[in-house]
Amino acid sequence: MVNSPSQTLAAEKQAERRERPRAGAEHAPALGASNLNPFGDLVTLQHLSARLAKSLKGVFETMLRRELRCFAEPIAVQRFADYRAERGVKPSAWQPLAMGTARARAQLVLGAGLVHEMLDAFFGGDGEAPQPLPTEFSPAAEALVQRLAASIAAPLDAAWEPIAPIAFKPVAANIAMPDLHGDEAVVVTRFGFAEGERKPVFVDLLYPVACLKPHGAALSPKVHGPVAEVEPQWRSGLTRAVMNVRFPIRSVLAEPVLPLGRLLELKEGDVIPIDFGPEVPVMVAARRLGTGQVGAANGRAAVRLTQLEPLSEEDFR
Repeated sequence: MVNSPSQTLAAEKQAERRERPRAGAEHAPALGASNLNPFGDLVTLQHLSARLAKSLKGVFETMLRRELRCFAEPIAVQRFADYRAERGVKPSAWQPLAMGTARARAQLVLGAGLVHEMLDAFFGGDGEAPQPLPTEFSPAAEALVQRLAASIAAPLDAAWEPIAPIAFKPVAANIAMPDLHGDEAVVVTRFGFAEGERKPVFVDLLYPVACLKPHGAALSPKVHGPVAEVEPQWRSGLTRAVMNVRFPIRSVLAEPVLPLGRLLELKEGDVIPIDFGPEVPVMVAARRLGTGQVGAANGRAAVRLTQLEPLSEEDFR
């Protein structure tokens, strides 16, 4: 069962815990070394993982039929070869998760002991893993891992929604082999699950750094400095200069459409019929100012404004 008192499983779960604390994000790598983490402190992703841990609690309680406490560990960024060396030789399940329509894939990693505990609980057992652990995953174990990945996809989507709308989906693969290269940099998010006060087991979710780069702006912390005071005379001069900028105003009465054959047949004296409604759009440069009615003023054609488009702060950026 989860956190079984058997010595083999206890040793395996204890081995899943890191022997050293996770290194923080490096802002300035050593000269000549590659920067594995281009995102800074990854505070945003750490908060995302904390929210995700609360959602995963229900998923794993359903799979293991136990009441669990769940938490997210500090995030680490490292090469996949180093991560795999840390896990040691114990068997693990590697389930890829597609990230949206792109070829980007995250990797769900579970220890073999946890997989077989869930498998035993699924078929009505007490959640006991067989001893010794099988060296290969059965088709039933592979199907269970895919089922777990499908259950995790919805909480993952919800956790990522404030940052980016990513649709996670499990991908059919050989779960005995990872879908990552040794030199590939990965962001390791680790989640702990424990029954009561017993030692936790850990589940890892790996994000390749290359797959997160499109979302780098949302993941990197934004530092806001103090707002500098603007010199009043300079502000007044700038305001006067801006107010004298001239913009072209135009109104499109009609935009008739003719086939190419008709255009080629046009000659002087031909009439192109046009039709327009009671109101026409009024444009300032390339933006819509509002709508108006066509008429006359002081003996000249004019447009009376009947509606103005609302302006927002974003219009001035």
